Amino acid sequence: MSSPTTARGDQVPADRDSRGPLDVAIHVSFYVLLATSTARYLTYHGVSGRFVIVAALIVALAALYAVTVILSRRASAWQPWVWPVLTTWAVLVWLAPSFAWCAFPMFFLCTRAFSNRTAYLIVAGLAVVTSVAFFNFSGRTEWAVLIGPICTGALVVIAYGQIERDSRERVRLLEQVAEAKSRLAETERAAGVLSERERLAREIHDTVTQGLTSSLLHLEAADLAWDQPHSPAREEVRTATASLRENLAETRNLVHYLASPNLETQSLDAALLSAARGHFPAAQLRVIGAPAALPAEVGHALLRITQSAVSNVSRHADAQTLGVTLTYLPGAVALDVFDDGRGFEADAVGEHSPTGGFGLRAMRQRVQALGGTLTVESAPGEGTVVAAQIPYGGER
Repeated sequence: MSSPTTARGDQVPADRDSRGPLDVAIHVSFYVLLATSTARYLTYHGVSGRFVIVAALIVALAALYAVTVILSRRASAWQPWVWPVLTTWAVLVWLAPSFAWCAFPMFFLCTRAFSNRTAYLIVAGLAVVTSVAFFNFSGRTEWAVLIGPICTGALVVIAYGQIERDSRERVRLLEQVAEAKSRLAETERAAGVLSERERLAREIHDTVTQGLTSSLLHLEAADLAWDQPHSPAREEVRTATASLRENLAETRNLVHYLASPNLETQSLDAALLSAARGHFPAAQLRVIGAPAALPAEVGHALLRITQSAVSNVSRHADAQTLGVTLTYLPGAVALDVFDDGRGFEADAVGEHSPTGGFGLRAMRQRVQALGGTLTVESAPGEGTVVAAQIPYGGER
């Protein structure tokens, strides 16, 4: 719905509808004051004289105000209907000053319906009419009733203007926070992509590149020695062939890693089991605790850790048994990948080297980026346990 305009051409903000709790209070107070003013008029004047005209104006004012309320509730253009309401009220006050009390909810109504400049002028006019009406039926003796409505109108527009400014500032700050969160999420996604590229680059360097280099050296040596007596060329070719087979398997593992199970189409435990069995067909999965809805980045991290850990077991551990345990804790989720393979000196695993070591470091960096911890327990001949715990903001 486009923003309505005033007679001066000032745009009224689109959020100035008439549907909030404050507006309900304004509407209720208007009808209460209209009813009490009618009772006061009947008490002092009865049904004689101008009562028929006054009664008609009362009914018209109540009906016009009701139309304004209904249109505002339907998000229709209700502001133009305020002018007939004000005009009918002014005529009613001129005939029966008792109805000047209805001016106070109209102060608020005008600040809701019109732009600030227009609202200030209209409220000032209403305050003057109200002051004169009060002054007349008080017998022109109480000067406080002449000044009171003017001061009240000024306070209403000033207070409401400040409330509206604070509301706009709050909306602006919320928009800035939302924009900052969006930029942060984009930065985190970009960092995740960069980290994943680095991990894959080093993974390829550790496996495929090294193996292909070795195969190339063996083939070159075989070519140089092919025509020599008692040539070792055949053995060199066999070694190169074995190395190429191994690197073909490594390449398939990397392709499987990239084409990981989709967390959007299956549960996390099913995705973890599928990822584990992609490297180790006999892998088993156990889930402990009541499954909880995890943030997407946490589920993705658990999936990648499982893939990397099981890949390491498949390549290096010579294990007969491999298990994955997913445990839901209050406010955190834990993942354990354990095997009965050859094990290693966990304390001796350091930085990346030509023989490997990047996988565990990449897993640790991934977990730490989410505020979690990763530990590795292993010893030669005693298998390995890779344990990750990541908070996810659930019940503490």
